[in-house]
Amino acid sequence: MITAFLFIVLFALLAIGVPIAISLGLSATLAILLFGQDSLASLTIKFFQAMQENYTLLAIPFFVLAGNFMTTGGVARRMILFAVACVGHLPGGLAIASVLACMLFAAVSGSSPATVVAIGSIVIAGMVKTGYSRNFAAGTICNAGTLGILIPPSIVMVVYAAATESSVGRLFMAGVIPGLVLGGMLMGAILIAAIYLKLPREPWPGFWPATRNVLVTGRDAFWGLALIIIVLGGIYGGVMTPTEAAAVAAVYACFAALVLYRDLGIADVPRVLVNSGRVTIMLLFIIADAFLFSHVLTTEQIPQEIARQIAAAGLNWWQFLIVVNIILLIAGNFMEPSSIILILAPILFPIAMQLGIDPIHLGIIMVVNMEIGMVTPPVGLNLFVTSGVTGMSVAQVTRAAMPWLMILLVFLVIVTYVPILSLWLPDFLFGPS
Repeated sequence: MITAFLFIVLFALLAIGVPIAISLGLSATLAILLFGQDSLASLTIKFFQAMQENYTLLAIPFFVLAGNFMTTGGVARRMILFAVACVGHLPGGLAIASVLACMLFAAVSGSSPATVVAIGSIVIAGMVKTGYSRNFAAGTICNAGTLGILIPPSIVMVVYAAATESSVGRLFMAGVIPGLVLGGMLMGAILIAAIYLKLPREPWPGFWPATRNVLVTGRDAFWGLALIIIVLGGIYGGVMTPTEAAAVAAVYACFAALVLYRDLGIADVPRVLVNSGRVTIMLLFIIADAFLFSHVLTTEQIPQEIARQIAAAGLNWWQFLIVVNIILLIAGNFMEPSSIILILAPILFPIAMQLGIDPIHLGIIMVVNMEIGMVTPPVGLNLFVTSGVTGMSVAQVTRAAMPWLMILLVFLVIVTYVPILSLWLPDFLFGPS
């Protein structure tokens, strides 16, 4: 009874346009007041204790702050110049360089929309001026921007770790090879399209001039790229926990923007702090309400009941993962990634454990599904961000993104059924889980 009420109220609120965070919290609160055994006072205490125990969530505001310092400054422009110097001479070189720039910026931002804004606002206009169609440019960046939540550090991975009590460090390292593979698939598809469509390429200046250009632009982008070394090196070198690495990243990003690059002045810092605070509050508000919703599900034994039903149905691990992907792809059309993770991870996680699926592998599968959700209507965040950057309508951006979405779907199948892609690197560094 309470479960039916919970989901009916949730979907009714979403249908009339109530924001997802408020819908989650309001439906859970009404279910507790009408059917639950907890009083609001006792529930508040439990909720506060649960948030205290999720120490991992402290990484979110720090990564958001680091990403904002890097986005507001000129780091994205320097990374684009470095990427163009590396691969711009290939057919479709500027588009390929844009994907490479997205991969690099993803490793300092942890956010998919931030990657689209930072890279897309610079390269899309440049691609159109050099002969690419606006649809091609928008579709490329919209999809390449999804790498922001797959390549570490990823805010969505931090949320999954908090929801399942998994290792953030293992999740970060598990995203490295899949991120490189997806970036390579997108660049390969652009190269094929460029040859077929005769897209423009940068002139090849010769080996030594090209090498000198790579070194010069690499030196200029070094302080931004160093953030990748500091975060990942600190975590995997055993010097810092992921949360400590996030705090160090925020301090370093501020120092790089103010002192090393001098892209920002002291007067710009309050604006960056306010913008970071807004994003953090939005994320943590969603997380808080999703925790409340998850509490009701757990209290009503919903995950356990679903696990029993799946066990009774006799599904094996690969059949279960088909079901997981279908559920996540549908949810990604209507909900924000953090909400999906916090609602569905507690349901799917115990079933996956029973079927012998590695929790880190499950986490990467969920993140890749969230990537696809970023570029599917009606609420794909990257569609709206790309629309804002290009001036195209959301419908136009959606049509432009669809051909590239096929690559993400193929990649999802590969990640789902080739677990070594996600698990080899964390197992190599940390030992089998």
